[in-house]
Amino acid sequence: MYEQATIAVENQQAFDAVKSAIDNSFSSAKVSDFLKSLDRSKLRIREFEDVLRAGKLGSGSEQAYNSLNNGDQGMIREHYLSTLEKVDPAYRQKYLKVYAYY
Repeated sequence: MYEQATIAVENQQAFDAVKSAIDNSFSSAKVSDFLKSLDRSKLRIREFEDVLRAGKLGSGSEQAYNSLNNGDQGMIREHYLSTLEKVDPAYRQKYLKVYAYY
């Protein structure tokens, strides 16, 4: 069975700040507003850096993300992508353009 390797985080404070912003955006109370804002901005949810640059994950998230090394950034992107796949299918259907690959 596949088991993800554990990699130590170098900048824990910045890592936690970005991870918390992601978790907050995808919380059940805010996910609808988050998806709606992506739809209005014509952003695709899987384009993490574009979402981050647009400020959709909160102010300061982009700066915290940019302060991370490549390994930590990769773990944040992986967390973001795995979190967006856990969104309720009803929301995913409603915001199909946001989730589409085209």
